[in-house]
Order: sequence, then structure tokens, then C-alpha cells
Amino acid sequence: MRMRPTLSWTPADDWPPGTTDVGPVADALRAGGVLVLSGAGISTESGIPDYRGEGGSLSRHTPMTYQDFLAGAQARRRYWARSHLGWRTFGRARPNAGHRAVAAFARHGLLAGVITQNVDGLHQAAGSEDVVELHGSLDRVVCLSCGALSARRELARRLEAANPGFDPVASGINPDGDADLTDAQVGDFQVLPCTVCGGVLKPDVVFFGEAVPPQRVEHCRALVREAASLLVLGSSLTVMSGLRFVRQAAQAGKPVLVVNRDPTRGDRHALTRVALPLGAALTAVAGRLDLPFDGRSAA
Repeated sequence: MRMRPTLSWTPADDWPPGTTDVGPVADALRAGGVLVLSGAGISTESGIPDYRGEGGSLSRHTPMTYQDFLAGAQARRRYWARSHLGWRTFGRARPNAGHRAVAAFARHGLLAGVITQNVDGLHQAAGSEDVVELHGSLDRVVCLSCGALSARRELARRLEAANPGFDPVASGINPDGDADLTDAQVGDFQVLPCTVCGGVLKPDVVFFGEAVPPQRVEHCRALVREAASLLVLGSSLTVMSGLRFVRQAAQAGKPVLVVNRDPTRGDRHALTRVALPLGAALTAVAGRLDLPFDGRSAA
């Protein structure tokens, strides 16, 4: 029997409360060696919704799973039509104050690294370097047969040519770049094969129900081992792919700090959870550290 991946989590009544005091986060960064683990919540101020926050996409949308993607051509048609439309929105998204603050912390030597669960590339666009993309990136495409990698923009051009006039109005865009379209809007959208071998193409991202590559997980575990503390930004930590690093840090006695408006599955392991929007919280932290950076809202 095929099991659906964990998509939701409900905190117990005695779950630790949040605070608005950013002092502990500033103190950890001042000490240096902070490893950042970011989630979808850091990109909401760039116009990309998160999964589980207020108004999150899971209230209206079930993400494509790896098993469903492999199951048949119609599922892939539905995915690629929706993802092709969503890619246009992702391409217009710009880094916000949270992304720029993380880049500023790195420039001033306060970070041990950045791991992101996001697939939007906004950390890099803000100036962060050597970002570990835990779940891959939407700007790459991989062939499931021959393993060839190609740029998403190249596939987008091919899909535009193969589907002239395809411009439906989506009811929403999701953190995985999947636009909300009806089956009627998807219609007979033409899916294209790999130009190398004719195989099935998939965005180079980890779908729900798919395992993160083991070597990537080990790289992240090594970063946790080397860090002085772990700072979680905008993640509910519902799925194990991110929560395991929080547990690893806590078991090693390293401070874990969380900035997320809603409770997270990792709060019991955390020194504190700052319940503020990411942009405002990290701008305040930068101010305490006297670090100048462009904290304007995303365009």
C-alpha cells in the first residue's frame, strides 16, 4: 500500500509559546558559527505562499508526490501545465528583507552556512553563496532516464513553442511553483521529452514522498556538526527532511533558535521561537548587530 507523505502536524496543548524578543537570535549571531535552515516562510514576503501558515497553500492544494508523477502521463501533463504557468511567477519573485538579512549575516562572517528547504533560488539572488538546496531547485530539469541536467529556462522556451496561447488564469501559486488550474484549463497541454534520450523530464526538486539524496543529507549533517548553533527561519519543521537537523543539533547540545510566526514541530528542541514575520524579525536583529543592509520590501 502506498503511504501519503506527512503534510500536516498539530501542536499539543502544552507546546512552548513564542516570544517577540529577538535578543537571543542576535546573541547567537554575535557569537558566530550560526547555521541557517530556512523554509517556505522566508519567501512569503516575496509573494510566494508557504504551505502551512495562515492562508498556506495546503488549505487548498495537495502537492504532487513523486509516486503520482511516475504513475502516468496524465499526472505529468497536469503537473507540467501547472508548473509551467507557476514558473512565470517564480521568475518575477525578488528577494525580500529576510533573504537580504541572511546574506548580510554571511558577508559579516556570522554564519557557518545556509541550508534551504526552498526551491526558489531567492537566497542566492540576495547574495548568499554556497547555499545547500536541500530539496533542489526549480531552475533545473533532470531526465529520469539518462540523468541529463538542463536549464529550466530552456524547457520553458520549448514549452511556450509547443503550447502557443497557453495563458490560463490560475487561482493561486504554491511554494513548489505549482499553479492552481482545473483539468479544463490544463486541457491537452503538450509535455516534452528529454532532448538527449527522449525520456521523462522532472524538475530537479525533491517531491513529497521522494527521498533527499543521501550525500546531500550527509553534507547537511556535517554542517550541523561544525556549527555553533542552528537558526531555523520560516519552517514549520513538519517533515523529517528539516526536523532531523534540529534534532541532531539539540542532541549535540547546540542551541536551536526558531523564527516562525506559528508553532513548529521543533519547538521542544529550541531555546526560543520568535513569533514575528521574518522580514521584521531579521531587520530588528540586524539593527541590534549594527549591520547595514537593504531591508526594503521585495519589489
